[in-house]
Amino acid sequence: MRRLLLALATLFSVALSLVPTAARAAYTPGTYTGTMTDGATYKIEAPTGWNGTLVLYSHGYSSTSSTEPPLDAGDAATGAWLLGHGYALAASSYATTGWALEQAFPDQMAVLDLFQSTVHAAPTRTIAWGHSLGGMITAGLVQLHPDRFDGALPMCGVVGGGVGAWNQGLDAAFAFKTLLAAAPTALNTSPVQLVHITNPFGSLGAALGVLNQAQATPQGRARLALAAALGDVPGWYAPGSAEPDPTDFAAREHNQFLWDTNPDFFFLFAARAELEARARGNVSWNTGVNYKVQLGHSINQDEVVGLYAAAGLDLDQDLQTLQNATRIAADPGAVEYLESNIVYNGELGLPVLTMHTTGDGLVTPNNEQAYASTVRSAGDNQLLREVFVHRAGHCTFTPAETIAAFQTLVHRLDSGQWRDSTDPDLMNGEAAALGTLNYAPPSFIQYQPPQFLRPFDAGDI
Repeated sequence: MRRLLLALATLFSVALSLVPTAARAAYTPGTYTGTMTDGATYKIEAPTGWNGTLVLYSHGYSSTSSTEPPLDAGDAATGAWLLGHGYALAASSYATTGWALEQAFPDQMAVLDLFQSTVHAAPTRTIAWGHSLGGMITAGLVQLHPDRFDGALPMCGVVGGGVGAWNQGLDAAFAFKTLLAAAPTALNTSPVQLVHITNPFGSLGAALGVLNQAQATPQGRARLALAAALGDVPGWYAPGSAEPDPTDFAAREHNQFLWDTNPDFFFLFAARAELEARARGNVSWNTGVNYKVQLGHSINQDEVVGLYAAAGLDLDQDLQTLQNATRIAADPGAVEYLESNIVYNGELGLPVLTMHTTGDGLVTPNNEQAYASTVRSAGDNQLLREVFVHRAGHCTFTPAETIAAFQTLVHRLDSGQWRDSTDPDLMNGEAAALGTLNYAPPSFIQYQPPQFLRPFDAGDI
């Protein structure tokens, strides 16, 4: 009998050793922070009464370093709602700031591994979400690691891809410099640099000086409107304001001026330098671009025509000036870096719901048209849905709107069907039911994003 008991004990020990540790250890709720081997910090919040779903948050662009644990939700109210409904949260800070996709992808995947070893349980479902550059990272994570995720919610993301986004920005900057800042003036002695930027804040300061001078005259405002049109910048800026009438060209141009002032010119004339250092060269080009054709595709064409006429300027002459100006070629190796960090192939293996404001002048809503087009070209867009909030600003969603979008994605994961779950009226009703989580009326809207002006085509390099 003793031998039999010993044999059974040995068999039990062997069998137990074959069971994964996470499956036989107790789930351990709590808040966990720490530092990973590459210096990135992380935060994990595992609630009591966990429902088995892990929500991995990717934060947006940051130009300042911080040793504090990262936010694991876009805002405190949304994070509290998720935790209160049994969702676990996790995030990393990424090892670097700036255009940090190269570090963000492995750091975010490392957090997924840390979650399991920290809370001693494996999630039954993992959802990726994020804002702005974090929305771009979210879409990249599910493209690169579709086996690790069940759904994704990229919000206000650069989902037109890195190459297209920086090309579109270059078009706006090129028109601005060519028509308004071709040479330094007595008030702006630093040159406005478009690419291979060596003095980012000198270039930004010079650009802002020219911007303010131009805004003071009808001719300058017309040319600023043309530059904004080539970047497809909406004529709506303040989140709490009503959208200007489409024919109120003066108000729309003033709002585009505000976008230029903050934050667009920072990225066009300063932050580009950080990306160029990463990529070891210029990532953008405008060789072969016909700016008359580009203006014809812009949402702001009528505004430009109207303001040029009011200022007594010849629009065709300025377009010809752009056409004749010396063009900018990209450095192929730098473009390859930006392709990796990242452009999209459109191949979705899981449900993705994107969300964007219609009045976003930093990451313009036409990014969504580019993403949907890429998904369609890959052969099947049944896994993708896009929803829009009628509001000015970048990522200016209320917590209620964010939670309504999240619930829509969860419904798709639970039911296997989108059905009418992305209907704006239905989503507005779900957001309204969240009461105090609405600091503005829910504003989901049926919206067709305009054409992305510079989709990436490797043959253009």
